[in-house]
Amino acid sequence: MTLQMSSTQTATPELRQWILEQAQAGHSPDAVLQAMVQSGWDEEVALEALEQTLSGFLAERSAAGAGLPAPVPVPEPRLDGRARLALPDGHEIAVVLQMHEPRVVVFSGFLSDAECDALRDLAAPRLARSETVDNVTGGSEVNEARTSAGMFFARGETALIEVIERRISALLNWPVENGEGLQVLHYGPGAEYKPHYDYFDPAQPGAPSILRRGGQRVGTLVMYLNTPEAGGATVFPDVRLEVAPVKGHAVFFSYDRAHPVSRSLHGGAPVLAGEKWVATKWMRERRFD
Repeated sequence: MTLQMSSTQTATPELRQWILEQAQAGHSPDAVLQAMVQSGWDEEVALEALEQTLSGFLAERSAAGAGLPAPVPVPEPRLDGRARLALPDGHEIAVVLQMHEPRVVVFSGFLSDAECDALRDLAAPRLARSETVDNVTGGSEVNEARTSAGMFFARGETALIEVIERRISALLNWPVENGEGLQVLHYGPGAEYKPHYDYFDPAQPGAPSILRRGGQRVGTLVMYLNTPEAGGATVFPDVRLEVAPVKGHAVFFSYDRAHPVSRSLHGGAPVLAGEKWVATKWMRERRFD
């Protein structure tokens, strides 16, 4: 086994590929770890890379055996056990809650009050009845399951949108260009979005035309632009989780395959009093144009 050490002591794609090759060649995890350490890798970095790579390798084999799609890389915040995170733009946020199966993380203070208000003001004149993706044609349609009004910003459309998109990219370690345009939604009293998946069903006739632009969706960030008087939680029925819509907070969740096994079923509960404003960013596998 031969291995070159990265000067940055981070788990590079080349390192992960090398680990995978050793596993496929029949070398034991202990032997692979020892080789990495002898080559100069920090033991903690080496162990983390080994565990993540081998768990992904085993998951792929298990998925194939069960007839499931193989998992794909997804956005992921680097939390390192920290309760507060300082982002490159100087903005500080706090981790309120996190789950691993499904992967759900709730952040407080992701947007400032001023940013929330500015987004609502920019979006309000352009709102129209929200549509959903038509999986048969690949287009969009009005659906009774979604009773909000919404609009899309083009990626980087304004200085504020650029700031938010760079913040999302830095937090979730996912390229800006792999994100769809920011969507803003407004829910009045009684409005809701019934439980659904954000990924595109690859079995549907319209899927190929949808997936040509950036591949599959792999992650979602929902940002709350106000606090409703009552109702409007983001719900995850499979795990009986409700995330309260609090102004400035954001909930992130990822789904590493387009299958219910991701447990990413979610919805927007009805607004019981007042109104709800949210901004949503969907992340794709590849560049989205």
